Amino acid sequence: MPEAFASAVIPARVTKVWRVVRDFGGLATWQPAVADCVLSDVQAPDRVGCVRTLSMADGETVVESLLALDDHSRSLTYGIVSSPYPVQCYRATMRVLPLTATDETFVGWSVNFDCDQAHADELARNFRTDIFTAGLRGLACHCYTL
Repeated sequence: MPEAFASAVIPARVTKVWRVVRDFGGLATWQPAVADCVLSDVQAPDRVGCVRTLSMADGETVVESLLALDDHSRSLTYGIVSSPYPVQCYRATMRVLPLTATDETFVGWSVNFDCDQAHADELARNFRTDIFTAGLRGLACHCYTL
């Protein structure tokens, strides 16, 4: 099962960063790869099972479902319901941790998924750089302006 991971130190307090990350419907405010994010359900955006439809900057559409949200450990897990990507069983997790010595925040973003082995390395690299690393830069910029 292929995996990808990216992380960043965000120059903001953990409570501020977690408030942004846990908003399952707010992804387009900080993720540059996402042009628009619409919640499909009338449920609250922090409720497991909530579904969001992402209009990607490249014109593609991705539908994701919230699988877990834990305020105590500051982690959020979601899966892809449908997408143009040739993946199955896509499960990504964001973890938000305080850096107490500097009052900053560490954010880790990981994914594992199934796919045709011929595409595994390329997909993992693309998720790591185009989605996670770019997204973490966007998150840092967004949190800085709050």
